[in-house]
Amino acid sequence: MATLLKKVWESVSTRSVLSLEMSSSDHRGFDESSLGEFDRIPMDILMNILKLSGPKSAAKMGILCKSWRSLVSDNGLWVYFLQNQLVEPWDSILFGETKLALGYPLESFSRQVMPLSFMEVYSKRVAVPGSVIIDGGSGYCKFGWSKYDCPSGRSATFLEFGNIESPMYSRLRHFFATIYGRMRVKMSHHPVVVSVPLCHYDDTESAKASRQQLKEAIHSVLFDMNVPSVCAVNQATLALYAARRTSGIVVNIGFQVTSIVPILHGKVMRKVGVEVVGLGALKLTGHLRELMQQNNIRFESMYTVRALKENLCYVAQDYEAEFSKDTRASYEANGEGWFTLSKERFQTGEILFRPSMAGVRAMGLHEAVALCVDHCHAAELTCDDSWFKTVVLSGGSACLPGFAERLQKELYGLLPSSISNGLRVIPPPYGADTAWFGARLISNLSTFPDHWCITKKQFRKSKLNLIW
Repeated sequence: MATLLKKVWESVSTRSVLSLEMSSSDHRGFDESSLGEFDRIPMDILMNILKLSGPKSAAKMGILCKSWRSLVSDNGLWVYFLQNQLVEPWDSILFGETKLALGYPLESFSRQVMPLSFMEVYSKRVAVPGSVIIDGGSGYCKFGWSKYDCPSGRSATFLEFGNIESPMYSRLRHFFATIYGRMRVKMSHHPVVVSVPLCHYDDTESAKASRQQLKEAIHSVLFDMNVPSVCAVNQATLALYAARRTSGIVVNIGFQVTSIVPILHGKVMRKVGVEVVGLGALKLTGHLRELMQQNNIRFESMYTVRALKENLCYVAQDYEAEFSKDTRASYEANGEGWFTLSKERFQTGEILFRPSMAGVRAMGLHEAVALCVDHCHAAELTCDDSWFKTVVLSGGSACLPGFAERLQKELYGLLPSSISNGLRVIPPPYGADTAWFGARLISNLSTFPDHWCITKKQFRKSKLNLIW
């Protein structure tokens, strides 16, 4: 095979010289429609040769003549390269390049477009600069490079960072300086994608002003630190993109609260209503601690309780029936030995559906999601009501086994069949890091950063209509 590849390249080199020599004289006798000696090789074998040669060599062969150019520009060849040589999964690449490449606001209608050239897509994606991704979650921040397979580090999020009484600008600057210091990168060299937790949920003027203030603070800090361009998108929207959707309902179980966010064509539908339930990861961990204390299970730190929650707890499909089962399971916590839990395993997650068990006066999560679905249906925002029938889960606690199935079951029980028909609940596509991966999808688009980021000059000029 190595000999065959060498022969291909020698042929390309020879014919390239011949083509240059003939360009200044008569082209008669030079057949642009011929592959030369390789005309006798079956097409499927030729394509395999090109795949083995790699994208750079394949692109060079395209300069030889029309026949080689036609062969190497085949979309199937570059789909192969995209599938095998870039970090992003192929489904995410296809979704991003067809749905997100033109930037925000997203297209809200179908239109006839030119077929994608995946050779061009590949070359542009390779040339996209590496970006810093900071997923400022409501409890923990994940950060890393857009070209990496996963986040490279974690930290307290900027909403919890530093002295809570200090000005927002100072806290943000301290936070971003810490992240860049841990990543050991120069701020002026790379664009940044910031995932921002949803806050100030209402559609009131005061809530809009608060969101605007936070937006401006984030951008002001980053531009004052000489970051070349900034893309700030809310966490729920990024989670939706990670699930390869532009419309749907995102259920984000945050650190302190759970938000149910309707999104249409990438835009949060606050007029429809963002539902908020006063239950989050902190309450789940606290409830497990109380259950362990009631059953005389001793532990030394909340980190141990959280580890037990993440590794042993699950959501029962039938809560009452679960008590008749043997649900004992054990886990070895670092530094504290083995722990064995039984009914505590499914009692912890049950408070999402029965908040009163944890002393919280609030509707169950399934009721809040059903209310949001009902509001979306009643709003009649589009002629197609399927946009809100995809429910995407986000947040570390949403990864509890059985949670997605239980939520879907409860929704089908609460909603009339005319609304619930076709409704689907999707578990967090990338676990606790789902929003970070949604940001990575954007930062690796062939049109990034031009269509998604704003520069310091644009920020100061527009003051601003930012992506949220």
